[in-house]
Amino acid sequence: MRYRPLSSVSSNAILRPVSQTGESEIYRDLLRFKPDELSPNAWAVQAGVSRTVWADMRRHGNPSRRTLEKLLAVANSSLAEFEALRLGRDLKSSGTVAGVGDSRWGWRAAALPPLRLIASHLVGEWGDSGSRFELTAIRPEELIERVHRPPSLAGDPDAFALTVVGDAMWPRFRAGSRIAVSPRAPVAMGEDVLVRLRPGTVNDQIEDEFVLIKQLTRQATAWIELRQFNPDVTIQVGREVVEAIQKIVGELI
Repeated sequence: MRYRPLSSVSSNAILRPVSQTGESEIYRDLLRFKPDELSPNAWAVQAGVSRTVWADMRRHGNPSRRTLEKLLAVANSSLAEFEALRLGRDLKSSGTVAGVGDSRWGWRAAALPPLRLIASHLVGEWGDSGSRFELTAIRPEELIERVHRPPSLAGDPDAFALTVVGDAMWPRFRAGSRIAVSPRAPVAMGEDVLVRLRPGTVNDQIEDEFVLIKQLTRQATAWIELRQFNPDVTIQVGREVVEAIQKIVGELI
């Protein structure tokens, strides 16, 4: 057995995904909507949100849905338009061209199937006793509900969602955040990942599947290195216990 039960689990609200660069993608995209006559701080004040939102968003990409709506309202825009811009950027970067489902031609794409939100719960720590390296259990066959599928996951039928139940990835993700996972997406250094551990690695008496929700920092032939933020701990995990490394594409808004 390689885990020690934790005594409690905190529950907070929601954060957003962050890119590998020093600035979050959502921060860069939102600044494209900034009214020309306003500085970022003046924009925040006029929207009725804290001016500190920019520093937090720049590093962690974590505005609430309500904060986005307030800022975009001052810019005479909307959350739907903002998401459409972000989707359009992704399609352009992937080389996708206009087709039958492109609204520019008067057609509306078919509705995307929802994502399965599977059960998850906190079980303890991975590694040595006192490591404080949070370990999560999931039940892929236990459906909690079906949630909206982001357009970026239209081509991944294996994508799913789960709820973050611990606070080890704060400020990246808070407990209570719903994150989307794409088994088919390529994974790069510095990205957030869900590492699925081989059956029997943790406790062969428990049917749950054990996973590590962390940031991938390094990898070698024999191991991968994972980091969590709260507390800030980095641990190497041998590849012999790793079933799969899957990309966390972000939080579901």
